[in-house]
Formats: sequence, C-alpha cells, structure tokens
Amino acid sequence: MSSSLDRKQQAWSALFSEPVDALVQRYTASVGFDQRLARFDIQASLAHARMLAAQHIIGAQDLADIERGMAEIDADIAAGRFDWKLELEDVHLNIEARLTQLVGDAGKRLHTGRSRNDQVATDIRLWLRDAIDRIQTALKRLRTSLVDVAEAHADTLMPGFTHLQVAQPVTFGHHLLAYVEMFGRDAERLVDCRRRVNRLPLGAAALAGTSYPLDRAMVAGELGFEGIAQNSLDAVSDRDFAIEFCAAAALVMVHVSRLSEELVLWMSPAFGFIDLPDRYCTGSSIMPQKKNPDVPELARGKTGRVVGHLTALLVLMKGQPLAYNKDNQEDKEPLFDTRHPARYPHPVCRHGARPPCECRGHARRRAQGLRHGHRSCGLSGEEGPGFSRCPRGGGACRARLHPSRTRPRRDEPGRTASAAPRRAGRRCRSADAARLGAIARHHRRHIASPGAGADCTAASGIDGVNWAA
Repeated sequence: MSSSLDRKQQAWSALFSEPVDALVQRYTASVGFDQRLARFDIQASLAHARMLAAQHIIGAQDLADIERGMAEIDADIAAGRFDWKLELEDVHLNIEARLTQLVGDAGKRLHTGRSRNDQVATDIRLWLRDAIDRIQTALKRLRTSLVDVAEAHADTLMPGFTHLQVAQPVTFGHHLLAYVEMFGRDAERLVDCRRRVNRLPLGAAALAGTSYPLDRAMVAGELGFEGIAQNSLDAVSDRDFAIEFCAAAALVMVHVSRLSEELVLWMSPAFGFIDLPDRYCTGSSIMPQKKNPDVPELARGKTGRVVGHLTALLVLMKGQPLAYNKDNQEDKEPLFDTRHPARYPHPVCRHGARPPCECRGHARRRAQGLRHGHRSCGLSGEEGPGFSRCPRGGGACRARLHPSRTRPRRDEPGRTASAAPRRAGRRCRSADAARLGAIARHHRRHIASPGAGADCTAASGIDGVNWAA
C-alpha cells in the first residue's frame, strides 16, 4: 500500500482499500490557498491544547510537546521553509502531520474532541476578525484624508450636479464630506459584522458535538471570542458571517468606485476640476500628452470582483442541506480575494494629511454663475407666479444661468437684481466655511472614537445657509 494512502489513513480510516486518484487529489486539495489560515490554525490549536490539558484530557507533557512543535512549525512557515504537501489536502492536515513528525503521538492527541469541520470554521472567523480590523484601519486613514482635503477647501466653490447636469453650487469640501459619511456607515457595518463573526464554533466537532468534557468558554476567552456558537449544526455548516463580510466589503468598494468615477471625470479635460499628482498616474506609450488616472480606474474595476465574490458565496450556500458539505471549501478564495481591494480602498487618498488632489480654478469659475441662481429665481417668484409656472421667465433665467454663460455681461438683464444676493453670497460662503469646519471636527471625533456617533444633520453646502442673513 502506498505511503500516500498511509498518510490518508491517519486522518480518515482503514476502510479505504486503494489510494486516492492523483487527479482527485489535485481537484480536492485546498492547501494551495488555505495555507494562509496557518497562523490562525496554530493559534486555535494551541488554545484547544491548553483546554484539553486543563480538563485532564491530555497530559502536561503532551501540552509542552505540542507547544514546542507548534513554535517550530510557526517559525518555519514565517520563514518560508515549511514543506506544504498536496497529498495532505489542506492546511490542517499539513500542520498536524508535521507536528506528529516533530513530537510523536502528542501531535495526534491534539485532535481530540474536534473535527476539521469546526476547526476550519474557527480559523475562518479568526482570519475574518483580523481582516475586518485591517480594513477598519484603512477606512480610518481614508476618511481622515478626505476630511483634511475638505477642510482645506471649505469655501472652494464647485458646481453640484444632478443627472450629471450642472445644478447648484456647493463647496468642494461639502462634496468630499459626502464620501466621509458613506465610509463612516461602512465602518459601522463592519463593526456590526465583526460582532457576529466573533462567536466560537470550536467544540461542535463534525456536526453533533463530542462526549469529551470540553471547556468551550475557556477556549473562547483565550482566543478573544465574545461568545460561543450554540447550535453545533449551524456552527460548522453556515457561512452567513462570511457573506455578511463580503456584503459590507462590497458596499465599501461601491463607494470607492463612485469616488473613483468622480476623480476620473474631474481630471478629464472636459471637466478640468482637479489634477492628480504624477505619482498616482501613468502615461501613454504612444501619446506623450496623456496623463492617465490609472489608480482610480483600477479601483473602480476591482469593485466588480468584490461584488462578484458576494454573489458567488450567496449561490454557494443556497442549495446546501445541513450540515457541512465539501462545497464550503469554495468559500475561502472569494473571502481572501475580497479582503485585498477593501483593505486598500483608495491608494490616492490613503496618505493622511497630504491632499490627494487640488481643486482647480475652473471648478470655481463654473460655479460662480450659479451661486445665486435659485435665489434670483426665488425672488422673481415672490413677486409673481412661481418659477415652474412661469415658462418665459424661467426660460430666461435658465439662459442666464447656463454653464456656458457663467459670467453675465454688464448689459445683460438681471444684473441689478442679482447684486444683493451676490453680497449675501459672500457672507454665506464665510458662514458656510465655518459650519463645514465644525462638521469636519465632528467627523474627526467620530473617526477617532466610532462610538461618538456619526449623525451630523447640519448642511455644509452653499444651500445650507440663510441667504437672507
């Protein structure tokens, strides 16, 4: 009988009379990608071993041997010296086989009272906790950077858009704070997701628990879990916590994609609102005049991958009966690939206080002619029929305020009528900048202490001030 089969018998049983086919071996092996769970597998195994020793299920010498062997394995993996074997299928059997080589039967006794089913569920939850914490750090940097730029442009006018048509003036700072709000909600969703991830499944064994007197609370405490999964079938078979993470990450990336789209548009000559530093752009191999916003374009493109992974996990789980099925091996690659784009949500904006872009004067000029548009039309409406019921007057107003005519000549109608709102507008911009500064400070407090609350109802656009003041 082959040595390959002998190794399999350590994990399975003597029931099998022939070795696994080489093609099946390659098809079912997951060690090529799940080895990134190794650090968490070792962490969970050590907590399990200490609990087994505390419950007198294994001896003190066994525990000492296991700790010594795991320390050597951990060092080998970190140094890239560990020999991952395809025939051992996954990260768990590879580590267990190497541990047994190093410390003998104590390595086999480590698996007492557990199955790979609850073992992998525990490893994934530990990995997800770490992934969520890293993404939260990235979101904190991103939000801080956006607040920095928003404060620097608290009174920088730019046109606001609806239907991608120039509508009303806002400030560049107000526009950026919209994304701060979005990413703030993303951070809150990840906090909620982490709370549901943080439940210990270890002890559920294959599907129905074990007769060994395990102390699951001890393991949960050592690993930092807030509670214990109560139903063994659910603990080993469901991946809703992974789906929830992918959904939260997909929303992060959707917001990243929207910001990226605007950076691409604003940098184009048709808009000309911003300029990205050269270090965030590339050129063309054939057109020397080009400066391409590759970073936001690629961030926009990566969003499709993350959304696709969410769909993949939803479809993966929809047809599975209880409890664990081999289908669940397919949960890891989508998870692993989701973390990386979400962990670096926008390289352009992740450098803290250094502004990622500068708002050009063209954006301010495009907004100048709109600054008092709705107020002027409102004044006309107060003296007669409303704007929507006055097509001739409304049309004239639209003509005067069209972006192609943002600087009316002195002899154009309406110059005298707009003088008072123009003076009021200067006062409004000053007041608005102060209000935006207060809102920015609120966001800084919330970023530093998420429990402070994210709600901030005061408007910080030009329309958020009292024009009659």
